[in-house]
Amino acid sequence: MTDNLRPLYQSFSERLTKVPKNYDRFAERYIEPDQRRTSGKALREKVPREAHAGWRPPPRRKDPIDILSETNRDRMPNLVPIRHARMLTSAFAFFRGSAAIMAYDLSRTPSTRIRVQACGDCHLLNFGAFATPERRLLFDINDFDETLPAPWEWDVKRLAASFAVAARYTGLKRSEAEAIAETAVRSYRKWMAQYARMNTLDVWYDHVDVEELIKSLPNEAKQARLRKKIAKARAQSILEHDFPKLAAKQGKQPRIKDNPPLIFHLDETDTKEFHAAVTEGYFAYLRSLAPHHRALIDRFKLCDLAMKVVGVGSVGTLCAIVLGMVSDTDPLFLQIKEANASVLEPYAGASEYKNHGERVVVGQRFMQAASDMLLGWSHGNVRGRDFYVRQLRDMKMSVTIETMDKIGFDFYAKLCGRVLARGHARSGDAVMIAGYLGNRTVFDEAVAQFATEYADQTERDHDALIKSVRTGRLAAISE
Repeated sequence: MTDNLRPLYQSFSERLTKVPKNYDRFAERYIEPDQRRTSGKALREKVPREAHAGWRPPPRRKDPIDILSETNRDRMPNLVPIRHARMLTSAFAFFRGSAAIMAYDLSRTPSTRIRVQACGDCHLLNFGAFATPERRLLFDINDFDETLPAPWEWDVKRLAASFAVAARYTGLKRSEAEAIAETAVRSYRKWMAQYARMNTLDVWYDHVDVEELIKSLPNEAKQARLRKKIAKARAQSILEHDFPKLAAKQGKQPRIKDNPPLIFHLDETDTKEFHAAVTEGYFAYLRSLAPHHRALIDRFKLCDLAMKVVGVGSVGTLCAIVLGMVSDTDPLFLQIKEANASVLEPYAGASEYKNHGERVVVGQRFMQAASDMLLGWSHGNVRGRDFYVRQLRDMKMSVTIETMDKIGFDFYAKLCGRVLARGHARSGDAVMIAGYLGNRTVFDEAVAQFATEYADQTERDHDALIKSVRTGRLAAISE
């Protein structure tokens, strides 16, 4: 590999921060697309596209329950059994909560070593619709807890496997589930080829508008249902929808309602030390925002903070909701989520950001077409944890896989493949990746086979979790 091509194998952040001594950026010669495409194609000799096919666990594969237990180490002990109970409900629920297990497995699969800003937990329910600051509805990736510069193949394989597991969970045949997984990969490949032909700025401007998305739905009934869902989301204001559900007036100011074990106040919530720590963290969060957004949110008075259990993989980490008020009729809910080291770190390298909340925010801004204007990060000096902050709800919508048929899965797979390709093209070399993928379906079929066989692995690991709970190795408490 020539010195001119070597930077293509490094992440954008590495190229930006690790400047060689006496390096002249203006003297550097840009590499033409044809040359980059040829370099991508040449990688097929080192890593044949067929090499991505199938999954065979290595002889000394680490015990998946041990990996799961390791991820529980810094979680709130009383919530860990709830996490296990949620993962017990199905193989797909297990898949959602076992990103660390799959990261370990993916690190042992073939890779071209082309790095992008990876999502890190790229399963089909981590995509959805949300409102931009301009109040347009976009469809995009919406979870970045594990984001990190890493090989692009890891996201593609986790996405494909999620479709294989989810389709089988809803009752589709094994062959149908594999075909849906292949659809997602094929969409990724074709859209990556399209982004490779676009000007760089046009890739960053590209987005999936939900209004345009509706027109492409397979029939009028599905279009009508989605329009109804969007209208309902637009009509639900924070004051009329979220506020009555989550808070109530108690004394001089509103207070978040307790709903244990899912929403609860910590014992020290009313102490001066707790208030001081929250205030300090709040000002650290404000410093992470742009000045005009800082001025906006500074209008809200802090009224209350309560812990909240969310998702599957996040259960047990420190997650909270904050209620801010400008007046009795002007509320704001923020969500604070603990940010730990990405599950990809042991295999892709440590983040360049000391604060993992900043890692999440930077990764989200890399991959999303538009992000929450109140997205920021903080650090808790009392407990020594990193956090990122965003609006609790902003017209967010996601699919319900239990109601999806084969046609719906197929449509959604194409959509997720497109969005993932755009996210990778923003930070990685789309031309080089497209050169490697080519125009044939070799890679699509290989990863679909991997997804199918990894779905079998997920079911085996899920059975191992069931056995661990039955034998008392792990505790599980249903809420």
